[in-house]
Amino acid sequence: MSEKLVIKGQIPTKGEVSVSGAKNSVLKLMAASLLCKDTCVIYNVPCLSDVEIMLEVLSELGAKCIYDKKLKKVEIDSSNLTNCTASKEFVSKMRASFCVLGSLVGRLNEAKVALPGGCKIGERRVNFHIKGLEALGCTCKIDDGYVIAKASKLSGATVCFDIPSVGATENVMMAAVLAQGTTIIQNAAQEPEIVDLANFLKSMGAQIEGAGTNQIVITGVNQSDLKGCEYTTLPDRIEAGTYMSIIIASRGEGIIRNIFPNHLTLFTGKLLEMGAKIKLIDPNTMEVSNNQRLKAMNFITQPYPGFPTDLQALAMALLCCADGISVVTESLYENRFMHIPELWKMGANIIVNKKHAIIKGVDCLGGTKVQSTDLRAGAALVTAAVMARGETEISGLNHIDRGYENFVDKLRGLNLDVVRINDNSADLMTGEINGTRL
Repeated sequence: MSEKLVIKGQIPTKGEVSVSGAKNSVLKLMAASLLCKDTCVIYNVPCLSDVEIMLEVLSELGAKCIYDKKLKKVEIDSSNLTNCTASKEFVSKMRASFCVLGSLVGRLNEAKVALPGGCKIGERRVNFHIKGLEALGCTCKIDDGYVIAKASKLSGATVCFDIPSVGATENVMMAAVLAQGTTIIQNAAQEPEIVDLANFLKSMGAQIEGAGTNQIVITGVNQSDLKGCEYTTLPDRIEAGTYMSIIIASRGEGIIRNIFPNHLTLFTGKLLEMGAKIKLIDPNTMEVSNNQRLKAMNFITQPYPGFPTDLQALAMALLCCADGISVVTESLYENRFMHIPELWKMGANIIVNKKHAIIKGVDCLGGTKVQSTDLRAGAALVTAAVMARGETEISGLNHIDRGYENFVDKLRGLNLDVVRINDNSADLMTGEINGTRL
């Protein structure tokens, strides 16, 4: 049964919201737990469809998983893996599950993992993953939609990526934990989620240095050196950036809790350049406000610590009603402008020229029916709907559900008029019919 969000625009936010655990981190921590013949407990796990899919992947491999949604806790017992194949049924739904490749090769010296799926934002090849594993001693091939990797033993090596790849860095890190000798990853991804993975692996007994820089050094350990651990996932910087954007779009104010501000330095700087007001209340709490029309600005998406591609669509939504002309350049994914036709429906003035989007701010967007084409496009449409005159109906909520926990409740906590309805106009999440609380 299809569902949609109905958002009444031009209502200033007021209130506060707490950021959940990072989706792009916790999924990799779950995969990394396969390296250990013990039980790992992960806290601050968001209740998302992607987490459910990863649990299915791990269970298929033979891990015993207990997910306590109330406590936001996952226990993973990987003492008895019975399978080295991660099937198409699950991996094709979510790209992050592809990172079990590195942990399976590290633990079992073999893996058969379906080619990844997820949001259709552009070509995301697996050649860097394969290159890295082959450097460690794997033989890899692609057959019938699977990557098949085998090794008699893994040995440390120097792996240099042509461009920083988050997924490939993670897979090589995990495989190298149990390799003999030292592995050096050059031109490594530097995202906070990489640091979180390294810290999790070190909590199990791995030896890793340099995470968060462009060179990561992993000294292989023995299987017996890895022990179960308890670990808390870092906050989701993209979710934090989403609520920053929504508050600013509404010309309201709001407090965002459980945030690591230094993970959003460049994004915050661009919002300040546009005219928003942002200040820290304490090290993990931010106050965001805006009471005026924003100013145009330009940006280029880049690997961390550059402007996050995951926040490009939200920033573009804000620029649709900014004074002047803005230029947005998407340098990472060729299909990450799929939200633009939906913004056009709302009255946005955007011209696309290959990887560039030229946005001329309009006086106001108008509410209409739009569809989320991927996870971050969905969040961008919510941002646009908050600015728009009238009501906006957003369908394709399966994408939004992949990355935002309790989204409707959190938006309402910011004083926004949002309901989630199905085809019978009944709000499945909150017990409302046609926007009227039961």
